[in-house]
Amino acid sequence: MNRCMWAALKMVSCEGPAIVKSNTSVFGSKGKHFLSRCAAVRLSSLSGDSRRLRTAIGMPEINTDNLDEKQVQLLSEMCILIDENDCKTGADSKKNCHLNSNIDKGLLHRAFSVFLFNSEEKLLLQQRSDAKITFPGCFTNTCCSHPLHTASELEEKDALGVRHAAQRRLEAELGIPQEQVPPEEMTYLTRIHYKAQSDGIWGEHEIDYILFMQKDVELSPDPNEIKSHCYVTKEELKDMLEKARKGDLQITPWFSLIAETFLFKWWDNLHNLKQFMDHDKIHRM
Repeated sequence: MNRCMWAALKMVSCEGPAIVKSNTSVFGSKGKHFLSRCAAVRLSSLSGDSRRLRTAIGMPEINTDNLDEKQVQLLSEMCILIDENDCKTGADSKKNCHLNSNIDKGLLHRAFSVFLFNSEEKLLLQQRSDAKITFPGCFTNTCCSHPLHTASELEEKDALGVRHAAQRRLEAELGIPQEQVPPEEMTYLTRIHYKAQSDGIWGEHEIDYILFMQKDVELSPDPNEIKSHCYVTKEELKDMLEKARKGDLQITPWFSLIAETFLFKWWDNLHNLKQFMDHDKIHRM
């Protein structure tokens, strides 16, 4: 058993409390109104430009002096704003998208989660660095991030923009050469919608594209992004999830939600994932 997994199964020492109080929201279809068509949103928005720029006005000032300098620089990246049907509504900074004060007002952005398996069908996990602004020190899936509001990552056909973003972040976080993770080899399965607080200031509110890939890759993680990493079997991950339930280690809320609902069924069918592809439904979690 590798060093990372041994540490995780014994007890991982992470910054902050022993368990994440994620305040994860459960979304249900009953009693909630979701717009049925993207077109309806666009047609009803007569003041499109002002609507797109609305989040640039009146944003709260947050002191970032005690945060990691490199991570603070990344807060200026522009994320893709969406409605609850994943229709683009504009752009806003990563900082504004992750403030609980804005999330509580409904601010929602597009994201992705990559699950990378090796030829032995082991899943690559990472432990987020203590420098991360949201969920530092937590174990999670291979890579979790956001497509940016750029031409290449806004492309929606076949989720190509999201897959380009995943390729970019796999290199940035894990040092995987981009030629080893081409977008066309990523399988886009489905989307989940979740909301979770990291602390009193920062949180997540995302529609998350789930991307699967099986490939043996070279790794050179950036320590500013990743504290540790390891490949795990199904049984080892189940042990980690049980440790997390007992408060012995921390797991990100989105990874916990996916692992407790869909992951093992998908994992059992790595060579027959087409049956699980659903690009119409957004799972409200």
